[in-house]
Amino acid sequence: MQHQLKFRGDHSFTIAQFTDVHWKNGEAEDLRSRALMEQVLEAEQPDLVVFTGDVVASYASLDPIRAFREAVKSVDERQIPWAVVFGNHDTERIITRRELINVASEYALCVTEQGPADITGFGNCVLEIVDPNGQAAALLYLLDSGNQSCLSTVSGYDWIRRDQIEWYVRSSRTATQQNGGTPLPSLAFFHIPLPEYRQVWAQEVCYGNKFEDVCCPNLNSGLFAAMVEMGDIMGTFVGHDHVNDYWGTLHGIRLCYGRATGYNEYGKEGFPRGARMIRLRAGERQFESWLRLDDGSVIRDQPAHLPDEK
Repeated sequence: MQHQLKFRGDHSFTIAQFTDVHWKNGEAEDLRSRALMEQVLEAEQPDLVVFTGDVVASYASLDPIRAFREAVKSVDERQIPWAVVFGNHDTERIITRRELINVASEYALCVTEQGPADITGFGNCVLEIVDPNGQAAALLYLLDSGNQSCLSTVSGYDWIRRDQIEWYVRSSRTATQQNGGTPLPSLAFFHIPLPEYRQVWAQEVCYGNKFEDVCCPNLNSGLFAAMVEMGDIMGTFVGHDHVNDYWGTLHGIRLCYGRATGYNEYGKEGFPRGARMIRLRAGERQFESWLRLDDGSVIRDQPAHLPDEK
């Protein structure tokens, strides 16, 4: 990582989550997506931007590398550190994940690392945020959730694999040991939601909207169980489902959707594009989160959904 992430002097650290930008070829919809991102950046002045997948629509882009550069341009030009995890549409055609992570690595302010070569995917890494005294105060885990299932016996989307989970557990255990046995407050970012996103909507009080099915893998590989056991992850942040933006707490972890940012793919009338904002504070095991929408409005209290509602 070429840029160190630091809490501000007031002990805050703010993250903007942009998801499903789906940049294609610079069409009018792409330019609307850029305008929205610039509006959010200007209003919120984040310390970090995380793109949670489908940054580019490689299935419709004539040049996915150029599309990627255009998608991240507004953030990079403002000299804001940024990270990226890949989605299922980023590398469907023309370009590979290896090629795209190499492009991201060219940027001095991109804090995503290539990740261990011996585990599945690209960009699996852990980012450290230090407090004003230079001590590690929080961690951000980035995970590649893949594309489609690689097994003929399992249909649907890919899942975060066993070797990635084992890497997370090792990384978490090491960080906890280095912190005197206390888990560091941590967040996790990936593209495709876990099966537990469906479970939390069905079983717990959630806040926000669910206008489509949770398009999670049909196989539960156990990442959520590992996070509960390690005791460090406070919240997870995904995209993928463009018209879901809810969050709910399951076994002590807040499972959060972002708010779809891109105009170049499907949405829903009356459901504006936007971004999810996240604020950490050094020394606190909690975080704030809110939505900023394309009309400039801010939603801090999303509507409650009771588990017995349809």
